[in-house]
Amino acid sequence: MSSLLSDQLAIRTARQAQNQAIAENDLDRVASFWTEDITIRRALGQTVEGQAAARQALQAVGDPQKQLVYQRHSTTVEVSEQWPLAFEEGSWAGHLGSTTGPVVIGGRCAAHWVKRDGQWLIRSELFVALTC
Repeated sequence: MSSLLSDQLAIRTARQAQNQAIAENDLDRVASFWTEDITIRRALGQTVEGQAAARQALQAVGDPQKQLVYQRHSTTVEVSEQWPLAFEEGSWAGHLGSTTGPVVIGGRCAAHWVKRDGQWLIRSELFVALTC
């Protein structure tokens, strides 16, 4: 397998693992896929700066059956041949209560990945709400 294909697979695998961590509400594991200086533009436009703030944005409060469980689905992953960088695009959905709950909001997303010490991490993410 070529290095680029191997990197694409590593990013897709990391995304699946992060989705699983979100589903299990394991926020420490979710955050382990982000750089410390992650920047996130949330679905309705709010900016979140830094790993701690991003983790807090996913913190569940109140009735678990009324919480949104977010899942990201990769469509494409493009890895640079020159730099330890990659671009991922796809869709996202907010499920009510669990990953099998009804989708109540969703849209498109993109992520900027960086390879550090052999591990792919998300440096920035953009989410745009398109359906509700």
